[in-house]
Amino acid sequence: MKNLLLSWQVWALLSAAFAALTAIFAKIGIENINSDFATFIRTIVILVVVGALLAMLGGWQSPAEISGRTWTFLILSGLATGASWLCYFRALKIGNAAQVAPVDKLSVVLVAIFAFLFLGERPSLVNWAGIVLIFLGVVLIAQKA
Repeated sequence: MKNLLLSWQVWALLSAAFAALTAIFAKIGIENINSDFATFIRTIVILVVVGALLAMLGGWQSPAEISGRTWTFLILSGLATGASWLCYFRALKIGNAAQVAPVDKLSVVLVAIFAFLFLGERPSLVNWAGIVLIFLGVVLIAQKA
């Protein structure tokens, strides 16, 4: 069991499952509320839960120990996350969850491209084929029936 919890694949699958639940719960939850305010509520919940987790596991660190470069990129990541969540909730408010969530997952394709361009990662030909299939799947799902 310990080896299973050290597997990135297990954590990635759990992330996907929770992301799916996020779409369903959010679609129901934003029915009678402004999507930006719903994002605000969601963010507060995340802050409380992650703060409690850090307290329970002793994961707090001194902000002074964090390098300027790390702060810069974590702040940029936070801004990108916030923008993503605001856009996602707005899309869920006006669209179908079964179409919005897969289009949101175009991030998989974009991460592969950005990682290639900016991080020097080199996916194999088979990996690129999978990335293209994800893109094509999103295009098909996004079509109105």
